Amino acid sequence: MRYVPTNCLKPGMICGKRIIGKNGQLLLNLGAVLQDSYIQKINELGYSGVYIEDQFSRDIMIDDIISDTLRANSVKAIKELHTGIAGKKIDAMEKLDTINVLVDEILSAVISNKGLNVNLMDLKIFDDYTYYHSVNVGVLAVLVGTAMNMNRQVLHALGVSAMMHDIGKVFIPKEILNKPGRLSVDEFEMMKSHSERGFNYLSERYAFSDTTLDAILDHHERNDGSGYPNGKAGNEISRFGRIIAIADVFDALTSDRPYRPAMSPSEAIEFIMAGADTSFDMHVLQAFLERISPYSPGTTVKLSNNSTGIVLKNHRGSSLRPMIRVIRENGQEITPYDIDLTHDRNTLGITIIGTEDI
Repeated sequence: MRYVPTNCLKPGMICGKRIIGKNGQLLLNLGAVLQDSYIQKINELGYSGVYIEDQFSRDIMIDDIISDTLRANSVKAIKELHTGIAGKKIDAMEKLDTINVLVDEILSAVISNKGLNVNLMDLKIFDDYTYYHSVNVGVLAVLVGTAMNMNRQVLHALGVSAMMHDIGKVFIPKEILNKPGRLSVDEFEMMKSHSERGFNYLSERYAFSDTTLDAILDHHERNDGSGYPNGKAGNEISRFGRIIAIADVFDALTSDRPYRPAMSPSEAIEFIMAGADTSFDMHVLQAFLERISPYSPGTTVKLSNNSTGIVLKNHRGSSLRPMIRVIRENGQEITPYDIDLTHDRNTLGITIIGTEDI
């Protein structure tokens, strides 16, 4: 199967993976043939793309980092936590037990994934941005933590901290959170207060660890001291805060927002790398790049020799040079063949120059 952006979907394409609705219900099953009405519904749900099967990709198998059920349950728990606090209807600790169990399941899924990163595209769905973002950041942070050789107990604390990093947004007016255009100066100052508001709310009412509280407070601090709320720099920023900062920016950049379309993973990684050692901790960034590939399996890419191919597999430590199935040359369909940009000597001069929507 291969990943096709929503704007490139056409009637007659065949679903390569199940498509799940907003509340976890099955929308389209594996093998379903897309119709105009299905494509419209996929757009309405906020999917940035789906997997399809065609003659080029039937044997390409893609595994999710976490299952549809685990993702839906995690989002449900975060949503209930946020909405319950906003409505003053629940005690935050009531949901923490559920979140702890879900983070443990996420840990098991991530640790069992021995590859570079089986599939990031499975994280980019649905329109409840804040809640899906929290889960995505949790998964990404844990991936980075595994590259930093953290033990399971520390990874669990990191996952909980990352999933709760935006809890302060429950105190920000929805018209600011969801504003489609640029925020005014006053609105931006209000938005910037969410990390401190989340820290204050939890620290005043509950016995969360300093590690989690510092992560929530620090996730918008930057390595050169240019972040907020306290202008911390370097090692003044908590370790979890430095990890969540990168995960937060990556997921935000690769998500569709009301004021801009999503970047591709490769574009987002390039943006983050431009902030190496100024915005982001270099050691954490290196761990991020070890686990996060710019070109997930199933991504269609353009090559420097004017060929088009589908990414088959990533190599750990060489994420810019994956295995690729070439399906077009000079814009014309060909009999597909596979190349390995890392190990095939005759491909040493070929590079990926970007993704391609087909």
